[in-house]
Amino acid sequence: MHRSIEGNRDVTQVFARAVRLAVPLTTLAVLALTACDSGADAEPDGAGGPSVIVPGMPGEANRTLSAEEAAEQRADDDSPNSADADYARMMIEHHSQALEMTGLVPDRAQSSQVKKVAERIDAAQRPEIEVMRSWLDEHGKSEHNGGHDHAAMPGMATEAQLGKLRAARGKAFDQLFLTLMIAHHEGAVTMAAEVKAQGNNVRIEELADDVIAQQTSEITRMRTMS
Repeated sequence: MHRSIEGNRDVTQVFARAVRLAVPLTTLAVLALTACDSGADAEPDGAGGPSVIVPGMPGEANRTLSAEEAAEQRADDDSPNSADADYARMMIEHHSQALEMTGLVPDRAQSSQVKKVAERIDAAQRPEIEVMRSWLDEHGKSEHNGGHDHAAMPGMATEAQLGKLRAARGKAFDQLFLTLMIAHHEGAVTMAAEVKAQGNNVRIEELADDVIAQQTSEITRMRTMS
C-alpha cells in the first residue's frame, strides 16, 4: 500500500511537470501565429506620416493634407511675407551693432577668452549680413524701408551703454562686454523665433535656425565667463 501511494505520487509529479512545460509552449505558438497575422494585415510603419489641417479661406472648409502634400505646398508657396523682410532688415541692424561692439575688443579687452568670442561673433555675423542684404535685393526689398524702430529691437544696447563700453578697459571692459553681448544674443534668438512663427520663406527660416543654434551656444559660453 505504501508503494502504491508513492508510485501514484511519482506519476502525478511527472504529469504536472509535463503540463507546466506544455502551457508555455502552447502560449508561444499562439503568440507566434498572432504576430504573423498582425504583420500580414498591418500597414508599413510610418506610411504617410501625420496629416495636417490647413485652415480654409473665409467661407471655405478646412482641408486635410498628408505630410507629403503639406511639404510640397510649402515648397511651392515660398513667397516672402512682411515678417520675412522685416526680419532681414532688423537683423542687419542687429548684427551691425554686434560688430561695432566686437570692434572695440582688440584695444580694450584683457581676457583672451573674450577676444576669442569676439572673433567668432565677427566671423559669423559679418557674412550673415551680406547674405541678408543679397536676399533683400533678390526679392526686391529695400534694406532701409522697414518702418520700424531699430532702437526698440530686443537686445540692442543703448547709446549710453555703448558709451560706457567704449570708455572701459581691462576687466571692466570684459565684464560689460559679456553682459551686453549676452543680452544682445538673447534678443537675436527672440527675433529668430518670432520669424519662424510668422514668416513664410524657407531661406529666412534657415537663417533664423542658424542664429538660434549658434547664438544660444555662445550665450552658454559667455555665461561661464562672466
